Amino acid sequence: MMAYPTQRMQADVIIVGGGFMGAATAFFLRQQGLSVILLERDLVGQAASGVNFGNVRRQSRFLGQLPLSNRSRDIWVRLPELIGEDVEFVMSGHILVTTHEKDGARLEKYAVDCKPYGLDLTIMTGDQARARFPMVGPDIRTVSYSPLDGHANPRLAAPAFGRAARRAGARIIENTTVTAITKSTEDFIVETTTGQSYQAPLLQVSSGAWGRAMAARFGEDIPFSANGPQMGVTEPVPYRIEPVIGSSSSVPEEGVYLRQVKRGNIVFGGGLRSVANLETRRAPIDPLNTMRQMSHLANLVPEMARLRIIRTWSGVEGYVGDNLPIMGPSGKVAGLFYAFGFCGHGFQLGPGVGATMAELIATGKTDIPLEAFDIKRFGS
Repeated sequence: MMAYPTQRMQADVIIVGGGFMGAATAFFLRQQGLSVILLERDLVGQAASGVNFGNVRRQSRFLGQLPLSNRSRDIWVRLPELIGEDVEFVMSGHILVTTHEKDGARLEKYAVDCKPYGLDLTIMTGDQARARFPMVGPDIRTVSYSPLDGHANPRLAAPAFGRAARRAGARIIENTTVTAITKSTEDFIVETTTGQSYQAPLLQVSSGAWGRAMAARFGEDIPFSANGPQMGVTEPVPYRIEPVIGSSSSVPEEGVYLRQVKRGNIVFGGGLRSVANLETRRAPIDPLNTMRQMSHLANLVPEMARLRIIRTWSGVEGYVGDNLPIMGPSGKVAGLFYAFGFCGHGFQLGPGVGATMAELIATGKTDIPLEAFDIKRFGS
């Protein structure tokens, strides 16, 4: 019997990568009226988007990122009505603490510098913080409090956006690996391992730590590394830690953070990262780093010292050389857009990235400043 070629599937936009950025962009593109095909190698939200800490914070970000972060925060607070699902977002507040004087001075300066961007932080001494948050340790000297930040469940967020995008009419195609992307005179042609090909005049690369390789196919290379966050969770204890607590230390090993969920477990992470393997799609957990984490976490909240760890995990995250993401149009190929490499701090940005990229793709412009994230900054 003669085999006939599979008909090429077409849309206005193809998105390669179904993490938080890709799923959110697909949803908001449908709000803009564009047809969308999203291609994901595994399941939507299965990679880094689903294994991170779940921090929904604005403070301590690069100042030029705050307009995007503010936009995202405005979406977070109305997610259930927007996408029809609860992703366990809690506006618990977020505190950054220091034990070193020089780090305290840096927090105080940031609190002044971020005010023009609409972020109001409260700076407290250690004694003031302990009166407000009695769980913090005796060595804490300076605390920066952001009351409108919080946390959400990363295992729920990206899949929820993917389902919302599908309900809105996007074609979400999982378990499909992209093998080739070419550009004809007008359209992108995407080939996959299933034998099905896809065609669209516009394409967004949102493939996380694998974004660099895809950008390099179009002659745009960047300094980049793939690393694994070191995450863990404790046994449940009575709920008493409402805010997210993070260490703002200039010593990387001390940069740990924690949050408690209503079930009582304390989720934690930070410190040194492992080197991820892009071929195996795995990032190892270093048991010694977990032990170091617990020591530093006990400096933030002394009761952490007596808790048992019941699970640890990691994921593959992409880090750009200057610790800022790649976001916006290609510098070389018309119709090509990027949203990847969010350097371990993209979870809070997810909804805002999706809304902004959809706006940029659909209209050619956005009010959110993206110059600092332009891939052309590396001169490739």
